[in-house]
Amino acid sequence: MSFEELLSQVGGFGPFQLRNLVLLALPRMLLPLHFLLPVFLAAMPAHHCAMPRAPDNGSSREEWLRAHLPREPDGTLSSCFRFTHPRFPSNSTLWGDGHSPGTMEPEPPTVACPQGWEYDHSEFSSTIVTEVPWDLVCEQKGLNRATSTFFFVGVLVGAVVFGYLADRFGRRPLLLVAYVSTLVLGLASAASVSYAMFAVTRTLTGTALAGFTIIVMPLELEWLDVGHRTVAGVLSGTFWTGGVMLLALVGYLIRDWRWLLLAVTLPCAPGILSLWWVPESARWLLTQGRVEEAHRYLLHCAKLNGRPVGEGGLSWEALSKVAAGERSKQRPSYPDLFRTPRLRHISLCCMLVWFGVNFAYYGLSLNVSGLGLNLYQTQLLFGAVELPSKLLVYLAVRRAGRRLTQAGTLLGAALALGARALVPSELGLWSTALEVIGKGFSEAAFTTAYLFTSELYPTVIRQTGMGYTALVGRLGGSLAPLVALLDGVWLSLPKLTYGGVTLLAACTALLLPETKLEKLPETIQDVERKSLREEEMHMKQLED
Repeated sequence: MSFEELLSQVGGFGPFQLRNLVLLALPRMLLPLHFLLPVFLAAMPAHHCAMPRAPDNGSSREEWLRAHLPREPDGTLSSCFRFTHPRFPSNSTLWGDGHSPGTMEPEPPTVACPQGWEYDHSEFSSTIVTEVPWDLVCEQKGLNRATSTFFFVGVLVGAVVFGYLADRFGRRPLLLVAYVSTLVLGLASAASVSYAMFAVTRTLTGTALAGFTIIVMPLELEWLDVGHRTVAGVLSGTFWTGGVMLLALVGYLIRDWRWLLLAVTLPCAPGILSLWWVPESARWLLTQGRVEEAHRYLLHCAKLNGRPVGEGGLSWEALSKVAAGERSKQRPSYPDLFRTPRLRHISLCCMLVWFGVNFAYYGLSLNVSGLGLNLYQTQLLFGAVELPSKLLVYLAVRRAGRRLTQAGTLLGAALALGARALVPSELGLWSTALEVIGKGFSEAAFTTAYLFTSELYPTVIRQTGMGYTALVGRLGGSLAPLVALLDGVWLSLPKLTYGGVTLLAACTALLLPETKLEKLPETIQDVERKSLREEEMHMKQLED
């Protein structure tokens, strides 16, 4: 007897599974609050060299700034340099002691801001950029971008650790570890007294949050029957979208970076309490030979779903047979993902797909400037466009299947990014529309990737496989913020880079096997047997 048959006895979709989806909604919403937090946390307000003697009067102040600050090629006042000597007009009333028209040089030299910077606090009371003495501007602006990279490097490492440990010790205990670690490290980040401390704690927070990314989806899917995996996967993905939109509201209400970080971290506390009701995966328990625990969870599932299964209704012999088949197998490891031909093919293709999905999504999501809207409106719009993206995924995976949906959404994102790079900046409306379309397709690709990958790997190494793909994906996410710095070489180069990598991922997705209406594989042998059946069917078609 397979686990699918056991699940049909206790109910593959009912109140038990719905309760599970609700309980796991919180980590889904917490992820975008942290992953996209740099949009507000690391926002760079307008700034210029600090000049303590500058007048407060509006018109006089403007004249003072023009006299002390050089202009950039686009005509704006410099943010990073000031003249060594001011250049007041000869009729100015602002000449002070020690300065006169005769001392003004035709082209006075400039110097980097010797007294720090003055920031515009009209939009943010503070960000990590404006924190003294961090001042992550001008020569230090690379450190500002690097905070996102450090965070995603932490997620990358966490994907390896949590993916492996969750297959060894269970989904539920590692989810508790993720919650507690995120809470402690988030509080430490908010209390950072130096940039180094902030960078280290945010990197470790990313490591902790990786547990959410690779545990939640499999823990949901392993309790669902084949017919309801799609709707449940898309429904679960809407909680991410809710988090994206919630971030716009929280960022608007809280303008200080330390309080903002606290606001997105403290919900971990009720999340820890909610784990009391979150069930362990019965699939995983059986693969570990823990029949008694699996039996108890299956009976509880049957009770909540209203199925007439008594204590003897679930055959202990059937459960023991499923467990015995797995007890002699090796514990999962990352080399297992590449030992057999079919699984090796899946792992290599997923690597490229996940890299492209993350690269495009975070390349768009973390760069919300230049769209003609303020930061909060843009974040809200980027969140709102994800809702129709979920509907697109729901309809497409049911009709066209997972493989074509994955490839199509990636292709849509690549075309939007490529077109955005070629549209002149003067066409602001078209630029904004293409950016939003690209964001929608990239989110659809992300939703499909989680659902598709969870169905490709067998239960015994599903978490390991998810950890591996998340690792490579976060590598793409960590590089995405740095690619934005290429606009100094050519303004359109970042968008073309994002589009090119996404197009490669779309082509790779077509090489993956379809999983529509397929039972979740339990073992590595199930994956290889399916490959043999497909080859035999293909040979028959050729002979006919």
